[in-house]
Amino acid sequence: MKAFFKRYKVFLLLIIINIVIGIALPDIGLKSLSLTKDNFIEMMLVIPPIFVLLGLLDVWVDRATMMKYTGKGSGLKGVLIAFLLGSAAAGPLYAAFPIAGVMLKKGSSLFNVFIFIGAWSTTKIPMLTFEAASLGLTFTLTRLALSIIGILIIAMTTEKALNQGQQKEIYELNE
Repeated sequence: MKAFFKRYKVFLLLIIINIVIGIALPDIGLKSLSLTKDNFIEMMLVIPPIFVLLGLLDVWVDRATMMKYTGKGSGLKGVLIAFLLGSAAAGPLYAAFPIAGVMLKKGSSLFNVFIFIGAWSTTKIPMLTFEAASLGLTFTLTRLALSIIGILIIAMTTEKALNQGQQKEIYELNE
């Protein structure tokens, strides 16, 4: 029971805060409850298909293939695949993390996983088409180029900041 409270202390604290707000300020409490319900429904619509895709990825793509195309020695090919996977994805960013976990489990390099997460968060193709229509092609291409450069810099910096023990621990968490 103690482990349960330790693990979910932030969640439980938020529930308590919401109850107190609901009692003290009923209008804000109802708004908070409504937002919580909407977010829960959105997650329930997104997470099951993601887990189905994860299961298929886990079964259909063997470790050797994943390592060959996105592992440590994959070079530019691995970076491009990670960018394309992230850019072609749909859904909120929290859906990228289980996929990143499977990529790590299958032998993808940390660098390529960081590229994948960065691409998922900033270079989605549907977002780019909407952005080009709304803000113009020049703005979209400039932002895309800067985003790609930023993603590469962040991925390199993050990978270099992790020592071998930390990198090993990340891989072990996904086994």
